[in-house]
Amino acid sequence: MAKKLTGLDIYKLLPRTNCGDCGFSTCMAFAMQVAAKKVALDQCPHASAEAKAALGEAQAPPMRTVQIGAGEKAWTVGGETVLFRHEEKFHRPCAIAVEIPDSLPAQEIAQRAQALTNMRFVRIGQELRVNLLAVVHTGGDLPQAVRVIREHSDLPLLVSCEHPDLAAKALEAARNDRPLLYPATAENYEAMAKLAQEFPCVLGVRAPGAEALATLTPKIRELGVEDLVLDPGMDGFLSTFAELVRLRRLALKKVFRPVGYPTMVFVHGSNPFDLAAQATAYICKYASVVVLPQSQPELVLPLLTVRQNIYTDPQVPLAIEAKVYEVGQPGPDSPVLVTTNFALTFFTVEGEVERSKVPAYIAVVDTGGLGVLNAYADDRLTAEVIVKTLRSYGIMDHVNHKKLIIPGLVAVLKGEIEEESGWEVIVGPEDAAGIPAFLKNEWRAS
Repeated sequence: MAKKLTGLDIYKLLPRTNCGDCGFSTCMAFAMQVAAKKVALDQCPHASAEAKAALGEAQAPPMRTVQIGAGEKAWTVGGETVLFRHEEKFHRPCAIAVEIPDSLPAQEIAQRAQALTNMRFVRIGQELRVNLLAVVHTGGDLPQAVRVIREHSDLPLLVSCEHPDLAAKALEAARNDRPLLYPATAENYEAMAKLAQEFPCVLGVRAPGAEALATLTPKIRELGVEDLVLDPGMDGFLSTFAELVRLRRLALKKVFRPVGYPTMVFVHGSNPFDLAAQATAYICKYASVVVLPQSQPELVLPLLTVRQNIYTDPQVPLAIEAKVYEVGQPGPDSPVLVTTNFALTFFTVEGEVERSKVPAYIAVVDTGGLGVLNAYADDRLTAEVIVKTLRSYGIMDHVNHKKLIIPGLVAVLKGEIEEESGWEVIVGPEDAAGIPAFLKNEWRAS
């Protein structure tokens, strides 16, 4: 067994110029990440052939990082380093894909492709959307379906067809788009691997369980195809879920290279509630591509929300820039509301102010990304901080009144703020849902 190289060993093989081209400030920092198997050596564009030969596969991350698609909407999956989110974080959000059967009429295929491409949601300031279109061969004209989709969407494709000859024609219609071609099986993997190299594309590999996948992936790699996504190919939700967890453990804990790839799964069923439950479980543990048979917004949005929550860093609060935000077109008689820079708090408050139809200023205090109560408990939201922040913004000089609305959860700060600033402090509702009625009734009445 080869000697495991330490961070210092790896550092000695690097250029040691601290150029930063790898994304790290120093070569030593990069070397430590390579030693921990969190990044690959090829992330350093200046690594010598000697270094690559010395390190080989031994220092590569346990799970390969794979890019599906080309251009701005390409989606990268894999490269994960932990089993549990609290250990560090999950790095690359799983792709949400929706099936489009090739047996549908061309007009309906075009409508679905366009509708899915235009389906966007904004939550806490981030745009959420479907990431892949899965064109599935169900007896129709697959190449024509791909051409129609390409005319109406620029989202990356998943091409699902077990027949290499037909798949080749479909890939010709999506040449240079780097789609995900699926499935490569024990029966057709040689022909599918040839297609993956010719076009080129990512190859989805399907086999019943970890052992079968571990037998198949080395054969495909010997044919020159490195970018793989694994489908455990199990029947039923529970067995699929269990195999996804097993594959993740084998890849990360055992560093078992034959299964060190991102995974994919098709969600089966017709009941939207069942589909949502299955897909949620797969997103959490541990699918890198989740393919849905339906595309209703009421199904897709909850899953995108789950993914957004799972793939945030649990150790770093999601924060926005602390400044004054304008809702509507506020003027000198508009209210001034105070809140924190925790993203969920701010966007909830902003949404309720918009719903009130009362133009307003929202003065955001930098609390390190903490919500109102946590910031107050941590002494990051105090009367002194609020007054100092608002004076630095100069917001009270832009309104005719000297009235400030603070969250009801920190009503205790009212007296201190008034004494510190000389402003009149109005205690707002404790819950953001009460803001519209408060602004319409209490503010206008004042």
